[in-house]
Amino acid sequence: MNAFDFQATSLDGQPVDLAQYRGKILLIVNTASECGFTPQYKGLEELHRRYQERGVAVLGFPCNQFGKQEPGTEAEIGAFCEKNYGVSFPMFAKIDVNGDNAHPLYKFLKGEAPGVLGTEGIKWNFTKFLINKDGSVFKRYAPQTKPEEITADIDRLLAG
Repeated sequence: MNAFDFQATSLDGQPVDLAQYRGKILLIVNTASECGFTPQYKGLEELHRRYQERGVAVLGFPCNQFGKQEPGTEAEIGAFCEKNYGVSFPMFAKIDVNGDNAHPLYKFLKGEAPGVLGTEGIKWNFTKFLINKDGSVFKRYAPQTKPEEITADIDRLLAG
């Protein structure tokens, strides 16, 4: 099993088979519009624009589990991201990342790349997972890790 074995729902309600990203490097992020880390959308968009032609995709998964910081509808989330940060990378429907209703992709990610001291739970918005071209989880990053701090790892994966 790998990250390309899952499906998600786009912001506009369409099913998305993550197999379409097979062979690409992914940066998967749980996002929120009313978080102290929300300005990271700017850095995520910069990564997306810098690397998309080289086979890297940023995927955003809104989540309202942390401080209720993503209260909007999918339409509101999309409009917010586009208006405030020019987000053009794929954004998905709101999901849970922890608990019994956690999205299967996040159950997989957490199992493959536990956090500090081996804890699996996502601690806050903007936790990031870097996925290798084969769909394996390369690394998990804390919410405070800025997107630009991940470029060296992306470059290393691109170099093979």
